[in-house]
Amino acid sequence: MRVVQKFGGSSLKNVELLRAVARRVHETVQSGHDVVVVVSAMGDTTDELLERAQAVSGGESPSNLDFLMMTGEMQSAALMAMELSRLGTPAQALSGAQAGIYTNREFGQARIHEVKPQLLEKLLAQHTTPVVTGFQGVSADGFYTTLGRGGSDLTAIALASALTADSCEIYSDVAGVFTADPRVVPNARALQSLSYDEMLELASQGAQVLQTQAVLYARQSGVTVQARSTFEPDPGTRIEITDVDDAHPVTAVALDVHLTKLGLVGVPDRPGVAAFACERLAQAGINIDLVFQALSHENARADIALTVADRDRARAEAVCEETLRELGGSALVVDGDIAKVSAVGAGVRNHVGVAATLFRALADASINIQMISTSEIKVSCIVARADATRALNQVHDAFGLG
Repeated sequence: MRVVQKFGGSSLKNVELLRAVARRVHETVQSGHDVVVVVSAMGDTTDELLERAQAVSGGESPSNLDFLMMTGEMQSAALMAMELSRLGTPAQALSGAQAGIYTNREFGQARIHEVKPQLLEKLLAQHTTPVVTGFQGVSADGFYTTLGRGGSDLTAIALASALTADSCEIYSDVAGVFTADPRVVPNARALQSLSYDEMLELASQGAQVLQTQAVLYARQSGVTVQARSTFEPDPGTRIEITDVDDAHPVTAVALDVHLTKLGLVGVPDRPGVAAFACERLAQAGINIDLVFQALSHENARADIALTVADRDRARAEAVCEETLRELGGSALVVDGDIAKVSAVGAGVRNHVGVAATLFRALADASINIQMISTSEIKVSCIVARADATRALNQVHDAFGLG
């Protein structure tokens, strides 16, 4: 049996934890499996490297920043390979480039174009366990790239697909996917399984279990993913093609507190204005989460509100201010104290009353809804960040997920 095992930074915070992970991998190899290990940087190494880069240059050199950010995973891979070899499992540390992960040149958010696992196949044939640096690859013209936050998940799933692995196991400090973040909702339950679409929505709505691009890659390539805890024996959550549970339209709820709302007030109420504003943000590489246009004013003016990730706030403000000037709008209103609560489930599309249940739960808790967004399998509401924890618990209980 061929297995890809990925271990996140929380599983590798220090040398003692790294040794415990190495013992787990060693036991898997000893049981007769071929194992490819993917590792993240240890603990908070990635954040520390980013802080150093910003202290030196403000992070204004994307290609050099990616080169620096790679070093965290390289340390983890080397130490893991050394420890495995000490335990009696021959192992070899490899960079993403050596593992054959080829990407575009979008530094910091690179997309995988191709995986050529010939060196991995050679090592496995020699009964040597490859330990691959997560989160990184190389462009066709030789520049090292990184795959964005959580990119080690993507590395593991891409390798599992290329190697036609029997299993792809993603290990972290939580025992799989829960009906809500158990750190915020005390009575959240672990889920045995959920669909790719549900996991994709949860990831995009703020659930920090798997990277969104990793889930997309898994769905497109048909890789079944097992999200498990490094520290507990539970089997975790299986992410795969599943049947819709008609009895329970909502599978889980998610919370995203890393959003900023920008309001373009008094822009012309005519075709193409919203497109113009959104195109300007897209040209700056800024993704819009939600967008809403208010009813027209009597003077043929309208208001457009949209949300972006907090990390894009400064750039989005600059783009929106310039856009507002070009459109002749009256004001830009910025609110960084918001959060998004979402109810997600494959059964949402087949059930009436899901949105009403969510709205009633928030109303009963005297929580005001600022914006609303829906899709086939989710309903999301923007609320004040001060109400975020209370809102998530209220909605979780309203759908009987505890």
